[in-house]
Amino acid sequence: MRLMTAAALALVCAAPAAAQDFTATPNYGEIHLAPGFSPDPALIVVQAGGSINAGTTLKNCSGYITSAPDIRLHWDGNGSLDLKVSAVSNADTTLVINGPSGEWYCDDDSGDDSNPALTLSSTSGQYDIWVGTYSDGGTKPAVVSISELSSF
Repeated sequence: MRLMTAAALALVCAAPAAAQDFTATPNYGEIHLAPGFSPDPALIVVQAGGSINAGTTLKNCSGYITSAPDIRLHWDGNGSLDLKVSAVSNADTTLVINGPSGEWYCDDDSGDDSNPALTLSSTSGQYDIWVGTYSDGGTKPAVVSISELSSF
């Protein structure tokens, strides 16, 4: 009986956590930006989607994402213009962002053509960015845009 209990505990402990892990290595790397960066917007090609339903762990979030962030943004811009983070895809995509103070931001359709877009205050620090797909069904190509411009 003890052996079966130990085996069951080992399986539970070995199971991957189904949550956003902002400490994990980003799927598509890191980017370091400061006010006045060029080119603006900074564009990063990703595969949106994953197997984790962001809405199960984050209130008011939607979409399927990976455990690791897709992009890690290091922003050095206190007091400068706000940052606009958006994603464009032929698929219905979502954004989930963890900010420098541990706050979470989520969006589904605030951008152009029902794409996700978030405007973040210009607080310096690390922003972990996930690009999800609204419905489960694998990954889809997407482009993430990070900009200080009001429109581009």
